[in-house]
Amino acid sequence: MTGAEFKKFAPYPVAIVKLENGEKLTAPIVDYEKDDLRIGKKVQSVLRKTRDSGEDGVIPYGLKFRPLNSV
Repeated sequence: MTGAEFKKFAPYPVAIVKLENGEKLTAPIVDYEKDDLRIGKKVQSVLRKTRDSGEDGVIPYGLKFRPLNSV
């Protein structure tokens, strides 16, 4: 996906998420309210479609995170 293709998803919050095993990864945040975007907020992993299917018909999915106690 090119930078221009991300425009339709703006704003596009990204966080550094610390996993239970201590490792960290960078991932998009979804299903959030403005107040959810803060350091220390607990999140839950969710599998989401990352873009529309290509010519081969495959729909790509990826890992994203949503704040706990959110929609």
